[in-house]
Amino acid sequence: MKSKPADIQLRRLDDYRWEVPQTGKMRTRGLIYATRDMLPDIRSDQSIQQVANVATLPGIEGASMAMPDIHWGYGFPIGGVAAFNLTEGVISPGGVGYDINCGVRLLRSNLSRPEAEPILEDLVNALFRNIPSGLGSRRKDLKLTTPMLRQVLRLGAAWAVKNGFGTADDLLHIEAGGQIPGADADLVSDKALDRGHDQLGTLGSGNHFVEVGYVQEIFDEAIAHAFGLFPQQITVIIHTGSRGLGHQVCDDYIKIMMKAAAKYNIELADRQLCCAPITSPEGEQYLAAMAAAANFAFANRQLITHWVRESFEQVWPAGPRALGLELIYDVAHNMAKIETHTINQVTQKVCVHRKGATRAFAPHHPEVPEAYREVGQPVLIPGDMGRYSYVLVGTPQAMVETFGSTCHGAGRLLSRHQALKAAKGRSILQELAAKGIVVRGASRGTIAEEIPEAYKDVDNVVEVVEGAGISRKVAKLHPLGVIKG
Repeated sequence: MKSKPADIQLRRLDDYRWEVPQTGKMRTRGLIYATRDMLPDIRSDQSIQQVANVATLPGIEGASMAMPDIHWGYGFPIGGVAAFNLTEGVISPGGVGYDINCGVRLLRSNLSRPEAEPILEDLVNALFRNIPSGLGSRRKDLKLTTPMLRQVLRLGAAWAVKNGFGTADDLLHIEAGGQIPGADADLVSDKALDRGHDQLGTLGSGNHFVEVGYVQEIFDEAIAHAFGLFPQQITVIIHTGSRGLGHQVCDDYIKIMMKAAAKYNIELADRQLCCAPITSPEGEQYLAAMAAAANFAFANRQLITHWVRESFEQVWPAGPRALGLELIYDVAHNMAKIETHTINQVTQKVCVHRKGATRAFAPHHPEVPEAYREVGQPVLIPGDMGRYSYVLVGTPQAMVETFGSTCHGAGRLLSRHQALKAAKGRSILQELAAKGIVVRGASRGTIAEEIPEAYKDVDNVVEVVEGAGISRKVAKLHPLGVIKG
């Protein structure tokens, strides 16, 4: 990095927007969504400088943006959004992240909170037993051959449904139908295939989780009804990604992009922004490999959904129809996608990088599932395991201002090391149990790293995106039971 974040003077535009002025080699301005109260935490790391650095990349359209869950990442800040034209623009693995298509899906049920609470501990135990969690976790009864894994990389969630893990209706409620086109397994290294071979249908470690919760509050009754949500309803959130396979794809292509940036004479403000022209061989290869990893992640969440349904049926043997565990939506973050947007009254295709950011498409957009076309795309914003999560909806303002993007979560405040230090001497499980939240984790360390205070209060993050008009609140979900990796 060439300068400290404190050296950059932000210009306040309104209560929720701060401009990083265009200076030096920046090709455009930066735009950060935050309240004044959030700025001290944002200034505590290098993320503002990263917003400015992204603005120096060739072919950028609009502003270099960061959502209110912004924090320091590899190359791009987490919470970063940037779009590049297809003529001069670039594609950068740092603008996607290591966990390609880490994403969130939300299931609704026919159960109410009073019905579920007596079976909650048994349910959480069943989920923890049935869904492999933690570093190196694997599902022993799922045997994938290499040809099968290649099919997963090509077909995504459709592979899972085809093999009995879900229904065709699920595919209608997933971003891109759960299958990113153009995926090429031949561009995924043998090492990446090896790392992903036994990890399909696993939760992984870190901030990934499955959460049983209930609808605590509804803000928009009409849209909540369109999403199938009602007060006190039991819901399930699944948050995970492409596991070791996606991590390795990112690692492999960072090396390739380091050479490509030099080959195409791209001046980098930070080596971690290594990139290639979108239309170059290296750029096209990365997009195809990234799509393959993204499809693995869609299939991963689909298999976990199947085991969530099985776990419910084991402790509530009323049958699938009575349980009504239906998919509301599955939305990706950590992706780069070729999309059509209107920029300065000109409609054009751009490559939108969303790293720790998610789509928030407006009503009537052709890529919003037909079931929600009239109201807009569901936006799923998980919080932490001790507080709450949100369901929002995309808006026309997001289409105009952020390429149809919004925040993806609460955003970390404490590093994992800092969280472990803050949790020392405490029983986090007992603290959460006192709030009526049952938690199971692969280790005490994992749970300690994920203490609620390690994250920003998602209330504040959601206040920003709603106040800025780039998403609208629909419902608040409260956790009852969580399994962590």
